Amino acid sequence: MNKLLETSLNFPQTEIWNDSCSCAELQYALDNGACGATTNPVIVGNVLKKELSLWEPTIEELILRHPEATEDDLAWMMIKAMGQKASLLLKPEFERTRGQRGRISFQTNAKYYTNAELMIRHGEELAAVCENSQIKAPASAAGIAAYEELTYRGISINATVSFTVAQALATAEAVERGLRRREAEGLDISAMHPVCTIMAGRVDDHLKKQVADQKLLFPPEALEWAGVAIVKKALKLYEQRGYRTKLLIAAFRNPYSWHCFIGDPVILTIPHDWQLRINHSDFPVEDHHEFQVDEATIRQLETLEEFRKAYDEQGQRPEDFEHYGAFTKTMRQFLDGYDDLVRLIRGYKVK
Repeated sequence: MNKLLETSLNFPQTEIWNDSCSCAELQYALDNGACGATTNPVIVGNVLKKELSLWEPTIEELILRHPEATEDDLAWMMIKAMGQKASLLLKPEFERTRGQRGRISFQTNAKYYTNAELMIRHGEELAAVCENSQIKAPASAAGIAAYEELTYRGISINATVSFTVAQALATAEAVERGLRRREAEGLDISAMHPVCTIMAGRVDDHLKKQVADQKLLFPPEALEWAGVAIVKKALKLYEQRGYRTKLLIAAFRNPYSWHCFIGDPVILTIPHDWQLRINHSDFPVEDHHEFQVDEATIRQLETLEEFRKAYDEQGQRPEDFEHYGAFTKTMRQFLDGYDDLVRLIRGYKVK
């Protein structure tokens, strides 16, 4: 039995998602126990490039049907079309679990990350694409405000561009406010499934860059555990406080992002190539819910200021979120990824 299928069967509280909207990759993931999928501008662009022969007719048809549309309009039409097609593969699980699984995440326009109202408006538009949608928006100060309002409006959010315990707590509190507002008005929340991503591997990347830039002599193995330590701490606080948001681990850089969370009530969104590596590995599938990164490693990591910002519960204020190094680098990549997608569409429109 493949490792991910074994994980999902033996530890159903640990959800597996496909980190892509490719239908071929999603079908492989579903065959191996997955129950969700996620997208962002970089993912959509990469899938489109890899599967261009499949999607080229759709691009050309959209241009013919919408001659007045801008290349940005067409890019979003493609994002919706690709997500909607993938959503059909997940719909049976969504219906079986009454909204608790079988969702696909759509990400709001990255350019809106400082404007809550624009994120809310775009989030509502994307949520209407399919019933089993989940709406991603960056965990900036404006994003936190947007999460509360989107939740109140009955939309299941997925906080993204999120790296720190402080971001995870602010997200969970915003969701709780939104849920309580719905409950106070007698509105249904039974099918809602809010999620908060922590991009564990991108934290590792950020700290490795800090160590390199500062020319520090630092134990390299400790840097592989930073993201795991942050998620484990956030998870402990979530469980203690009874938050109704589920943590999601993203940005795989090593096996720990899967192996150390087996048995935890979390979501693992795994790229296709990492799914293959995990399924062909000899790592044992065993419960790691009680696992914590050892104190000696934590003490080493705490000598790094950027780790302390991410690990400490009070390490950041909401206005600090969008200035954290991992946040700014990821936002640039998302903005560049969106620009690349628009350029690809432009090649078909301008000819």
